[in-house]
Amino acid sequence: MDNHTIKKVRVGDLLLERKLINEEQLAKALTEQKRGGKKLGKAITDLGFISEIDLLQELSKYFGYPYIELARFRLDSLLVLRLPEIKARRYRCILLSENADGFLVGMSDPTDLMAIDDLQRTLKGQVNPAFVQEQELLGILDTVYRSQEKMASIAGELAGELQSSDFDINALVSASDTSEAPVVRLLQSLFEDAVQVKASDVHIEPEETQLRIRLRVDGELQEQVVNERRVASALVSRLKIMSGLDISEKRLPQDGRFNIRVKNRNIDVRLSTMPVQFGESVVMRLLDQSNGILSMDTLGMNAETRSRFEYLITRPHGLILVTGPTGSGKTTTLYAALNLLNRPEKKIITAEDPIEYRLPRINQVQINSKVGLQFSTVLRAALRQDPDIVLIGEMRDQETTEIGLRAAMTGHMVLSTLHTNDALSTPARLIDMGVDSYLVASSVRAVLAQRLIKKLCSYCAQDHTLDPQQHIWVERLMEGAGQVQYRHGRGCHHCQNTGYQGRIGIYELLEMDSAMASALRVGDMQGFMEAGRRSSHYRPLAISALAKAKEGITSIEEVFRVAVSLDGEDI
Repeated sequence: MDNHTIKKVRVGDLLLERKLINEEQLAKALTEQKRGGKKLGKAITDLGFISEIDLLQELSKYFGYPYIELARFRLDSLLVLRLPEIKARRYRCILLSENADGFLVGMSDPTDLMAIDDLQRTLKGQVNPAFVQEQELLGILDTVYRSQEKMASIAGELAGELQSSDFDINALVSASDTSEAPVVRLLQSLFEDAVQVKASDVHIEPEETQLRIRLRVDGELQEQVVNERRVASALVSRLKIMSGLDISEKRLPQDGRFNIRVKNRNIDVRLSTMPVQFGESVVMRLLDQSNGILSMDTLGMNAETRSRFEYLITRPHGLILVTGPTGSGKTTTLYAALNLLNRPEKKIITAEDPIEYRLPRINQVQINSKVGLQFSTVLRAALRQDPDIVLIGEMRDQETTEIGLRAAMTGHMVLSTLHTNDALSTPARLIDMGVDSYLVASSVRAVLAQRLIKKLCSYCAQDHTLDPQQHIWVERLMEGAGQVQYRHGRGCHHCQNTGYQGRIGIYELLEMDSAMASALRVGDMQGFMEAGRRSSHYRPLAISALAKAKEGITSIEEVFRVAVSLDGEDI
């Protein structure tokens, strides 16, 4: 239908004709329309006489325009951004697709001829409108546009300011009028964007002609490039001031931290700088203090693993190790355990680097290597403070490990982390660090290995049929697993077209028994690993991941990713 020959329609008459409302309901809606100044269709749906979806579907049939459910539509983020945000918000519309017939544009009011004419001039092509739900559209606009356009605009403003003046960058970033300084507004926009997409890290990387900003979301980096390279030094200087670092030192790495409030959330930022070829690279780890400490309920452990783990950490003594690579959620698991153990009758001391969450009643010590306050130093002092439970942030060296193991033998419950690939290889790692095997056998009560896997997006997850190769692989992993109905994410605006939203932990709990301890005492690592695999409660990480896929929480691709990262896994 030509945009300029749109049929005139009275919504009330159309709905009466289709017997979707009656005369009395129409009269009430007209009264509501006059009182509130809203459109009649909005008044009818607000009064509950007809749902918005039913109304839009009727209008869709009448005008011959499609009705599109945005939650199920896969958006092309690059295509969407071809329509300026100011136009999208003014006309309440979104660019959905492009083909030989022109552009398909979802609109809350496809009968607005002036809007369509303006959109055609902006896009330089034919606009074919479609009906979409207004509230759904507004939520998507906040997601797809985020802060990139705003950040690019502020960066350009800042670059112009730096170029047109000869004052020092340091004077700019420390100016008292920070509310108007472009560098401050650029940082505010950056942090707002990071918080909105639930980024765990922000990477600021200067290059020869541009500045690269990347956000780690659900374990993967998403990037934006800012063309004004001169912005980088102003950003870094401002961040150094916020962290209390030396802004004149650009030759050596520095570490710091600061707190900010973004979108009513308290964010603790751990900052690390490193000199690179074209300036200084900055990585910021964002910790949302507003969420509070996670409980055991939210970690994702299955009922049996959780029950066994809670039993083990409430024993009077022994060493419990949580292992996995960097970013696998080890600290989160330990804090959840501390939250469970934190009772008035228990004295708990922690040695951490850094302290990620502040906990009441717990004596938390921040490691400070500059003044000689190492893990081993804190641990020695802590054991003289009559603790019941000691948490060591990480077993980094032989001295710390030996003190921790001996503390576990002398009536203390010791919790710590270690970087190992799985639970079975953990005792060997301790022995490689120079600890006697008999000490490991006598002290270690259990090892909890873990990973984080991505959860399927609840909006676009759908059934997935295994291909022949996947079927063979899952059957080798667990007999009968190939007969299960699995799911995968198609990709939508809610998940940035990734198919995933959020992460959940998978766990492998290895409890020390007499057979494993006996093998360790004589240094028989092969015998230890065989005894571990025979243990009744032991379930490998790959099987734990497969269980999540069978429940429809994750995809078979995520299971494969976890399995191939484990040495010795039969895949």
